[in-house]
Amino acid sequence: MAGQSDPHISLFSPQEIEFMAEDELVEIVPNIRMDPLNFISGDFGPFSPQLPAKVPLWLAVALKKRGKCMIRPPQWMSIENLTHVLEGEREDQGAFQAVPFHYIEISRLLFDHARDDIPDIYMVRSLIEDIRDVRLHKVETNLEKFSATSAVKISHLSAMEVNVVRPFVVRSLQAFYKHDNPVVMADLDSASDRQPQVRQPQVPRNAQRQPLKRR
Repeated sequence: MAGQSDPHISLFSPQEIEFMAEDELVEIVPNIRMDPLNFISGDFGPFSPQLPAKVPLWLAVALKKRGKCMIRPPQWMSIENLTHVLEGEREDQGAFQAVPFHYIEISRLLFDHARDDIPDIYMVRSLIEDIRDVRLHKVETNLEKFSATSAVKISHLSAMEVNVVRPFVVRSLQAFYKHDNPVVMADLDSASDRQPQVRQPQVPRNAQRQPLKRR
């Protein structure tokens, strides 16, 4: 999986991050009666009409596509809460507001598959996009102030934001370490560039080339 094969240069793709976000629990309101569903990740149900139930987002989307439920938007997607978060992001340029780790992926999936279940969807979408833009700008600003250190701590970053920051921070720390320890890094570079040499068979100088036999 990208991001795990080579942690220095790889990133999780948006599809991979969205796949991980689909395990987040959301609340649905079924419109049918159904026995419990058994999966490797756990058992969900039984389901009864108009009785809320918690299920993974991927299962909620699957049931929604089949017209078997409605999805209740999470409380953090309310206009009041999003407005409060946006104001906090704009007022404090040195810190990030607490948001769900997968807020971008969850909202995108709900916009795509449960738009009729989200009150004031256009306002909600606009607020989330504004929050995302402000936070990304703050990420870029903080990276410009990045200095040499053995660790980096930024609180309340989302999955997508971590995905953006991680490769830059790793490369920067390597550059700082290389600058502070040139001898060690030179040894590492020379070791990585050193390739094993394949010895060629030695041919005696007086050896004569044998003519090719005709068939």
